Amino acid sequence: MADMNERLNQWLRDAHAMEQQAEQMLDAQSRRIENYPELKARMEQHIAETRSQRQRLEACMERRGTTWSGMKDMAGQFTAMMQAVGGMFASDEVMKGVLANYSFEHFEIGSYRILVAGAQAAGDAETARVCEEILREEETMASWITENIPQITQAYLMREATESDAAKR
Repeated sequence: MADMNERLNQWLRDAHAMEQQAEQMLDAQSRRIENYPELKARMEQHIAETRSQRQRLEACMERRGTTWSGMKDMAGQFTAMMQAVGGMFASDEVMKGVLANYSFEHFEIGSYRILVAGAQAAGDAETARVCEEILREEETMASWITENIPQITQAYLMREATESDAAKR
């Protein structure tokens, strides 16, 4: 059982770093979005959810007697920063951001499904409950992106056809 609990603790630390990365990535993208108000608003809403998710994970870790990994958190933040910098130079920045967010949300969904199953196996009902809540939030964001890709794409293409540089943001 100790190995199972240590593995769960490791996965919680990974999730904490993942949420740090998500927050930085979303924040960098939302600051640059100018012409897609619905996307910007939904990203800002998800930034608040992401901060709450990180705090809930921290509470789970504290209850379990473990802490997050500063090294993993820094690595995630560095990755997010590099994604943001790379996106700034893409001629279709907003579309690259949507693609990155779509992919990242599905990565988070998989991670939280693993965490729920791991917490259940370790007999930690509270961590399983928290991770199920977060999983639903990630699924909701992934669904929003999926449903809005056609409109965002069409708006981008229309803007690109009529404006030069403004389309990418």
